[in-house]
Amino acid sequence: LKQFRRVATRFAKTAQNYLAVVTIAATVLWLR
Repeated sequence: LKQFRRVATRFAKTAQNYLAVVTIAATVLWLR
C-alpha cells in the first residue's frame, strides 16, 4: 500500500497527469 501511495502522490503532483492515468486505466478496464 505504501508503494501505491508513493506512486499516487507522485502522479497527484500534476492533477492532469493523474486524471489522464485514471482515465486510461478506466478505459483499458472498460475495453476488457
